[in-house]
Amino acid sequence: MKFKALHTCIYTDNDKESIKFYEDALNMHITSRKDFDDDDDEFSLIYMASEDEKYELELTYNHDGRKYKHGSYYGHMAFGVKNFKKAYEKHKKMGIVSQKIGSLSDGSAKFYFIKDPQGFSIEIIEE
Repeated sequence: MKFKALHTCIYTDNDKESIKFYEDALNMHITSRKDFDDDDDEFSLIYMASEDEKYELELTYNHDGRKYKHGSYYGHMAFGVKNFKKAYEKHKKMGIVSQKIGSLSDGSAKFYFIKDPQGFSIEIIEE
């Protein structure tokens, strides 16, 4: 089974400031932005990439001004896999699945999360 690195997610308290930083400091550009209004939760997922666009940074921004404690800005890494069901069964058998299969309200690809030994989240996304 081949896993492909897709993105790393970090949280931001200020989407405009973060976007400008990554544009100016690392010559990244926005590849897509998704704004969600899911009942009690309004947030944006902003994907940025460098010129080769093979790996993305996902900025997660909460519209309600909710602040994150320093050190909790890391969200997760993400890997894509073609044989999603087989990967899920493997990870389930290993006892590392931390969230059941889900998808966002826009109907995008299926995903689930696993945790590494230190408790860091890794998202597995169906390609």
